[in-house]
Formats: sequence, C-alpha cells, structure tokens
Amino acid sequence: MRGPAVLPREPGSPELRTRRQRFDDLALGIVTDIDERWQDELGLVEYAVEDAPQIPDDWDSGTVPLSSLIRGKGETPTRLVLFRRPIEHRCETRSDLEAMVLTIVVEQVAELLGIDAERIDPRYDGGADD
Repeated sequence: MRGPAVLPREPGSPELRTRRQRFDDLALGIVTDIDERWQDELGLVEYAVEDAPQIPDDWDSGTVPLSSLIRGKGETPTRLVLFRRPIEHRCETRSDLEAMVLTIVVEQVAELLGIDAERIDPRYDGGADD
C-alpha cells in the first residue's frame, strides 16, 4: 500500500496537526487567557515557543531550563519563551502537559509582577509535582 494513511481535506496541507502545532495551540490558549487578565499590569510582553534552549558549554546546573524570562527595558518588550522539547520530555499525558505549561507561565508572570503565583490564575496548583 502506498500513499498517506489519511487523505487531507485540502490537497497540499496535512490532515493531522504536528506535535509542535499542538503545543503552540496549547501555549497560545494559556498565554492569551493570562495575558488578557493581567494586561494592564504586564504591559507589553512577547511570548514565544522555541524547541530547546541554547545551553552554553560551561552550563553546570544539571537541568535544562523550561522557559526564559527576559525583562524589557524602555521600548524593548519583556519576552517569555517556553522551551517545547524539555517541557514535553517531562510530561507523560496531555493533561500533564497542560498543567506544566500553565504552571510555567503562571510562575513566570508572577515573578514578573512580583506577586504570589496563586493570584495569577485559579487553575494554578503550586503543590503539583513536575
């Protein structure tokens, strides 16, 4: 048998979404919800997803970062980057992935605003295991 197992509805476009596209959709939903709620306090924040962080050769932490938060200055916006592959590697199920992305975004936004993470989103569970 030759050819795709699932024929696309639109020729030339894949029928099934890739892992990256599914992660982007999940992250976008969480980020949009939190950003809309805290827009006035946050100001301009750019959100991004990268596959993995670039770790310097002399990195001795023993762990791979899951995200990066770079505070903006002047006209430069704050930038919050989620690292897809390390996050996915720590999750077994879709619900684990959703909880992990929510936890990371909530904790980074809380750090940015200088408030407790529990105030950022009612779904946040600070006692959840990674």
